[in-house]
Amino acid sequence: MRDFFDEMHGADGATRTAYDVVAGWLAETRPQTLEAKRQEAERLFRRIGITFAVYTEGGDTERLIPFDIIPRVIDAGEWATLERGLVQRVTALNRFLADCYGPREFVRAGKITDAHIDSHPAYCALMKGVSTPGGVYTHIAGIDLVRTGASDFYVLEDNCRTPSGVSYMLENRSVMTRLFPELLRRAGVAPISRYPQDLLHTLHSVAPADDEAPCAVVLTPGQFNSAYYEHSFLADEMGVELVEGIDLVVRDKKVFMRTTDGLRRVHVIYRRIDDDFLDPLAFRADSVLGVPGLMEAYREGNVALANAPGAGLADDKAIYALVPEMIRFFLGEEPLLHNVPTWDCANEGALAYVLDHLEELVVKETRGSGGYGMLIGPRSTKAARSAFAKKLRESPANYVAQPTLALSTCPTFIGRNTTARHVDLRPFVLYGAHGVRIVPGGLTRVALSQGSLVVNSSQGGGTKDTWVLSAPLNGSK
Repeated sequence: MRDFFDEMHGADGATRTAYDVVAGWLAETRPQTLEAKRQEAERLFRRIGITFAVYTEGGDTERLIPFDIIPRVIDAGEWATLERGLVQRVTALNRFLADCYGPREFVRAGKITDAHIDSHPAYCALMKGVSTPGGVYTHIAGIDLVRTGASDFYVLEDNCRTPSGVSYMLENRSVMTRLFPELLRRAGVAPISRYPQDLLHTLHSVAPADDEAPCAVVLTPGQFNSAYYEHSFLADEMGVELVEGIDLVVRDKKVFMRTTDGLRRVHVIYRRIDDDFLDPLAFRADSVLGVPGLMEAYREGNVALANAPGAGLADDKAIYALVPEMIRFFLGEEPLLHNVPTWDCANEGALAYVLDHLEELVVKETRGSGGYGMLIGPRSTKAARSAFAKKLRESPANYVAQPTLALSTCPTFIGRNTTARHVDLRPFVLYGAHGVRIVPGGLTRVALSQGSLVVNSSQGGGTKDTWVLSAPLNGSK
């Protein structure tokens, strides 16, 4: 009996309806042809120059993220359910952030403490009492989902600070369209090409009121940042300027961009640099990446920042455990998407349970990312568990634990063979003053090593194109 959900095949081995077209394509295509297409896809990605840096290996080691040419398919009905759950969740997260920097009703209700908020490294005291346009704090959210059954999708984590990966989602689709245009047409795949314009609309929706048309820019740390390709790509796709801190200046509490024609007013900054480096007058004085006076202009309401400073408070894995209660408290609704059961090791009873069950659990740093600093209990050695137990006892508040989920699998082309590999999904939610926009799809990440549950690109994972079918299926299996 399998302990994971096969997204392509039912328990009886029959192909699920959503995968009928893909299954037929795989049956009629020789492995040599698939390998030739895989190599062509790699050449295309190299020509595009879409890479990421692996800083942990010393220096800026540039890599292509491995791309799998077999798409992940999601039925339109399944997607509709996911979309409703995503809108609900990101709405609640924004309400929570507004409350943390405002009245703190969640605290008064006993759901969280002032100390938990105020002591959090991502809490931005300068945001206290700031009125953000539309009450929006996280305008671009990446919500990581995993599937464990036919209708069982779980949120693994929320990325509310500066989520990355959308350029891979768009470039994956571009490459698949170039390689297999007829296959996409036969499958009836919903388009995702509107994302850049949806993003621009979202940014413009939070611009301060002004007589002139809003000017949005993408603020990047520069070409040596691991996500620089994405910064440049999104600026190009939206038709806006890609700027560094030196390109912007604050005058009379307003932000301007230096151009060959003089200074031009900037209304919205999609910033891809961390809070600490945004403004040397407000945060780190040694920052050469930010803009002196930016926070004063922001607090005066003369420029919008997406995402808002301090939005990273909602990324915390201990805060994650409270999201179902946020949904009930702020929206008066029951959560549509599942949370993974989570033990906060800051709690003495939870810590005792985790220490007694390390061989069964996944233990993560509350503020970690990228698959680093974690223990996967069932795949660990006794020595590794012993070392991790010492860390837990020394700094319990730095960790949470969760059961090991049986991530679903999708067919993946590896070594000229089609085999099952575990996947997750990061849809991108755009939340503006005029509502929520989500393109049908997201970034599917795949663990390329047999049996691995770690999909992060920095840990050897790859990506797939995500196909949401444009019409509901009848008799899906």
